[in-house]
Amino acid sequence: MATIEHSEIVKAPPERVFELLRRVEDFADYSDLIRSIDILGNDCYRWHVRAVGVDWSFDVKVTEIQSPHTLAWESLEGVKNQGRYQLRAVPEGTEVELTLRYEIRNRLMEKAVNKAAKPLVGKVSRQILERVEARLHE
Repeated sequence: MATIEHSEIVKAPPERVFELLRRVEDFADYSDLIRSIDILGNDCYRWHVRAVGVDWSFDVKVTEIQSPHTLAWESLEGVKNQGRYQLRAVPEGTEVELTLRYEIRNRLMEKAVNKAAKPLVGKVSRQILERVEARLHE
């Protein structure tokens, strides 16, 4: 599995940041690459993403919620992936660390995605955290 990590500081306390990150269905409002997110129930969601010129869909289940420090998920079908947000208080607000692991079984598609994945995930993560921070300061 490939691993991508991204970290950023959000100028707000962990409890407020976590409250918004916990609302997975709102992530489509936070990133241009996330087309939509459907709530399936029981902490399961269907993500619709457009990346590297391809529409991707995958179902995920939230597997760990430890407010206000950890939110983790894993895919149920579609693109195999696991992710985790770790939040910790810092003097400037909250350090948010994203770790994303994914696996694509099509070799040709895997090469294209691996080349583009790190900048794309970084872009999505930055957009999400910037828009979360903006929402916190509305």
